[in-house]
Amino acid sequence: MNPELFNKFGNGFDRFGFPCEITRVTAGHGGEALLIKGSEKTALLDCGMAYCGNETAENLSRETERLDYILLSHSHYDHIGGLPYIKDVFPDAVVCGSGKCAEIIEKPNARKLMEELGNEAGMLYTPEKDVTIRTDGLHVDLILHDGDAICLGDKTITAYETKGHTDCSLSYMLEPVRLLFTSESTGILEGEDYVHTPILKSFSDAFISLEKCRKLEPAYLCLPHFGMLPAYYNDTFFDKFEEECKSKMDFVRNMLSEGLSEDEMLERYLKKYWTPAKEEEQPYKAFAINSGHILKALLREIKGG
Repeated sequence: MNPELFNKFGNGFDRFGFPCEITRVTAGHGGEALLIKGSEKTALLDCGMAYCGNETAENLSRETERLDYILLSHSHYDHIGGLPYIKDVFPDAVVCGSGKCAEIIEKPNARKLMEELGNEAGMLYTPEKDVTIRTDGLHVDLILHDGDAICLGDKTITAYETKGHTDCSLSYMLEPVRLLFTSESTGILEGEDYVHTPILKSFSDAFISLEKCRKLEPAYLCLPHFGMLPAYYNDTFFDKFEEECKSKMDFVRNMLSEGLSEDEMLERYLKKYWTPAKEEEQPYKAFAINSGHILKALLREIKGG
């Protein structure tokens, strides 16, 4: 994680300093797993990557003897890869996600890509280990629709559809603290003044999701691949996401005006936005695949298709 962020938010800033009983059980690089404890039930938000799935399950079992729900933000390998390993330890946990997520993770081609990218991540982050990437057990038990809520006793988690990054993305609001776990559809903080815009499907949908999140008026934001924001920075973060989306559109418009082919645009995009520091969270192959989708989404937006 970029050390400039800690300079910006102050030496006492803790991006995993949660305002209530939430424990980070993440193992390894690339994807988070957060345990939320209520007075009656528990829930895990996302599962991290497959290459460290056993370690994530071990971390989780040290924190709780019971897991009632597993909440999936979306269907990507870095968020659900650890699911089969966690279900080995907590077989009764109810896996929750969007209807689209449920469809995608059952598809053989999607599982094949998850396996390929999972192996890529394993070779990058734990080259000394011989890890078998599993995709068995990828299944959604309970489909959540926009506004559906799950009660943990003294806490409630409400799901909100936030398309843009994918068509299956969900954000989750934890009450009563009003902590919003955002999806990648509304950005990832990667630098002191840079919000990454991983919009793989639709920038129009992402803007709708942005306004939905703003209207929820969360007291706290917890971002994917980052953690908590200082509360005073919430509005600034959303503003910077919107600004960067528009900046990327201008970047692509300029390339279009130069008459570049899509392959040439992608090459320039990768040169502009890839940095070795990103490899802490994402292998280059995954970044390149996602960048191709982002470029196509930008072109659709600009051309009105």
